Amino acid sequence: MEKRKITFEEIKKNEEIKTYIGKADETMEAMGFTEHSFAHVTKAAAQAAEILTVMEYPERTIELARIAGYMHDIGNVINRQDHAQSGAIMSFRILSNLGMEADEISAIVTAIGHHDEGTAIPVNAIAAALILADKSDVRESRVRAKRAGSDYDIHDRVNHAVKKSGLILDKERKTISLHLEIDTEQSAVMDYFEIFLGRMKLCRKAADFLGLRFELVLNDVCML
Repeated sequence: MEKRKITFEEIKKNEEIKTYIGKADETMEAMGFTEHSFAHVTKAAAQAAEILTVMEYPERTIELARIAGYMHDIGNVINRQDHAQSGAIMSFRILSNLGMEADEISAIVTAIGHHDEGTAIPVNAIAAALILADKSDVRESRVRAKRAGSDYDIHDRVNHAVKKSGLILDKERKTISLHLEIDTEQSAVMDYFEIFLGRMKLCRKAADFLGLRFELVLNDVCML
């Protein structure tokens, strides 16, 4: 097959990829996890691209970051355990069949394979941007709407308590800051650290790779 430049728009329109994202989220819902469907992966794609845009990476690298962000969670269709590695293998097959060049496939599958905090290392710029984009997506709307408040586990409770969130990259200060406004009547600040401290440490490593300092700002107080 002749190799060509695959675009993010092609990836978004690909029915096979759409199916895997949708079915992966069904698996996550059945397991009791927060939303991991099109809202999450689209946000991850846009945020990863924005980070590399501000850092003035080449446009093609930015496009590959969009693709990696959009495809990063398809491995959940197999199992939540090792989903980053499963997703990388699935993405390799899909992108190869579409005719993407090997060096570009390598960049994408490496990033996908290194986005889960249990095994992740920011080994390239796309991986670093994906880590920051993925781990910063904490918001009320990720909680499954049909659940009753009494059924919320700690992940639901923390996400439901986040009323505003934003990831801000300040190139002059060389910082990237996750700003969260949390309703402490719904979830204590310590609840956030209990489940997300590992993710925030990974974000710090990803920021370091990009030459930035990671900050976590909770209710206008810098915590990290």
